[in-house]
Amino acid sequence: MITSDISTKQGYYHFKYVPGIYAYWDIAYEKADILIGQMTLAQKVNITTGVGWMGGPCVGNSGMTTNPDFPGLCLQDSPLGVRFADFVSSGVAGINTAASFDRKAIRNRGQYMGREFRDKGINVQLGPSMNMMRTPESGRAWEAFGEDPYLAGVASAETIIGIQSQGVIATAKHIIGNEQEFNRETQSTEIDDKTLHEVYLWPFARSVEAGVASVMCGYNKFDSIWACENDHVLNKLLKDELGFKGFVQSDWSATHSTSDSANNGLDMTMPGDITFLSGDSYFGANLTKAVGDGEVPEERVTDMARRIVAAWYKLGQDNSFPQVNFDSFHPELGKHVNVQGRHRKLIRSMGSASTVLLRNVDQILPLSTSLNKIAIIGSDAGPNPNGRNACVDHGCNVGTLSQGWGSGTSDFPYLVTPLEGIHDRSADIDIAYSLDDWNISLAAELASGADVAFVFVNSDSGEAYITVEGAMGDRNDTSLWHNGNALVNAVADTNPNTIVVIHAVGAVDMPWVNHKNIKAILWAGLPGQESGNALADVLFGDVNPSGRLPFTIAKARGDYGPKISFTQTASYDEGILIGHRWFDEHDIEPLFEFGFGLSYTKFSYGPLTLLKYIDDEDTRVSCFVTIKNVGELAGAEVVQAYLQFPEIADEPPKLLRGFEKVYLKTNHHELVAFEFGKTELSYWDVDSQEWVIPSGEYVLHIGSSSRDIKQNATFTLA
Repeated sequence: MITSDISTKQGYYHFKYVPGIYAYWDIAYEKADILIGQMTLAQKVNITTGVGWMGGPCVGNSGMTTNPDFPGLCLQDSPLGVRFADFVSSGVAGINTAASFDRKAIRNRGQYMGREFRDKGINVQLGPSMNMMRTPESGRAWEAFGEDPYLAGVASAETIIGIQSQGVIATAKHIIGNEQEFNRETQSTEIDDKTLHEVYLWPFARSVEAGVASVMCGYNKFDSIWACENDHVLNKLLKDELGFKGFVQSDWSATHSTSDSANNGLDMTMPGDITFLSGDSYFGANLTKAVGDGEVPEERVTDMARRIVAAWYKLGQDNSFPQVNFDSFHPELGKHVNVQGRHRKLIRSMGSASTVLLRNVDQILPLSTSLNKIAIIGSDAGPNPNGRNACVDHGCNVGTLSQGWGSGTSDFPYLVTPLEGIHDRSADIDIAYSLDDWNISLAAELASGADVAFVFVNSDSGEAYITVEGAMGDRNDTSLWHNGNALVNAVADTNPNTIVVIHAVGAVDMPWVNHKNIKAILWAGLPGQESGNALADVLFGDVNPSGRLPFTIAKARGDYGPKISFTQTASYDEGILIGHRWFDEHDIEPLFEFGFGLSYTKFSYGPLTLLKYIDDEDTRVSCFVTIKNVGELAGAEVVQAYLQFPEIADEPPKLLRGFEKVYLKTNHHELVAFEFGKTELSYWDVDSQEWVIPSGEYVLHIGSSSRDIKQNATFTLA
């Protein structure tokens, strides 16, 4: 059995479990073949078919069988915590996870989530999400890991390893081209083959390598064919090319056919009914009939059921897996099991580790202990007066913003606001505050009499089934909500020590960025239930900020390039030039570049050492660089490795191909190593349909952001 014993080191949890209880895929399939071999066609079909919306305690409930026995699966949102349940944790969003640039912390986050899902009796966590932040307005991009496919691939893999280490099936979603909410259920995405492989399929490839047991197909079409019945995507790319062994499930009501879906790679339809509460299904009796009519081979149905059962065996769920102890739709029927453990500590640690310090003039942060009075301005600093979970799926922007909205959320067991977090840490400091975003005169008055004035602002987005203040999922623009710009200017005009804190789903416009009185800017993102405590840890210096931007912040909206498509076809004409690649290729200076983030200390970079290993079977290049903390405080540096490819590869100027977060005491140093193998050194060759290591000269860039390059080196591969 898995244990929940926890120790702490460097502020992170280390979950312990007994190794060896999970099967390899081949062993899982051997077990599945024995069980499936005893089943009738009807039983196999039942396994592939959800019981319908609200047909069970979970948002998705697959069919069960008896004699032979298969219990069915409980599938439950979300990528950041258990949705529709009490006594669960509600942690940082995916975008903050990526901002940590910390493999260990990302895996630990996956582990604690996997533990909570398991303890609630949930077989399948519907996450992580790994759709790319193609545009800053993308409504659900905050659920995933930002604009860079390499970063998204690492974060996806580490999250999956963490979740599945606890015996819970992780779900890589949504394959593929599901990068916006507008027209998401009717729109067709068009992506060229090189871009598809090098950007949008990349995180799914890393997920398969990490052993992910389920993949969810999206609502959209791909090249005019529904994603959940797309033979090219589900069979050719996912199952054949990537070698995916688990099962493909549909997004909720994203199935559009019986025979085409089954034959072209869909293994499970969710939640089962064609539309919610319709009482019918494209699978179920219709799938049985399609087999009888010769439209779907029974061997294919066997494969569908086999993949589902094999995933169940692989994660050891045949061995004393807990029963479901909650009810999504009838909370009064749940057993109200508290699964939070001490996970709040990890959430707090991840919240501070993902806070990005964008500016720190005159070292105004960390805050001085000699302050007499501070002002806190903006509703984003305070609570929702109607209650922390007053809006279903957080479908409102009232009080401090700690998650976006939609199915990618979970209810807060509690929510520490910034006002509370700062107040709890400053007992000897007088605090004046206003949570009124529109009373500019009061804001200016309170700010004028303070040693330091905080302005809290935000920008929200979410899933398309909820509209919040005129935003139908996607962001209407990248402006601050609730009079934010006017509030910032009013405070900065009256206080020479203004600090702006941004809670946002992504990049925001900063027309006030050059105001002489704005001494510090922090992007706090979407930090979850420990929001105020995590922020206070950074403000008061208990935690040295080490977060880095997982997206680019531009000087003007026109600099970003790609936009939301308002037609029935979304053509990704920018190709592989997504995010910082676009800015580099077009020589556009960003306001704050991808990978940027400040620290309270300073680091030096030593010279680079390169080693090459090449034979007929393998090519590897290793890089070594010494990082030293030359500042006055302990802290962490995020060392980033970018490769410039030979011209024949037709790549952007720099591709992220490695990062390491290094914790150093003052005057200490550490040797940081990167190894680049075929995955990092290759490009997708459309003609040969293979990953190819190009011959020619590479340039390796090592730095602290995509633009702040400290060392360069060249090497040649033939």
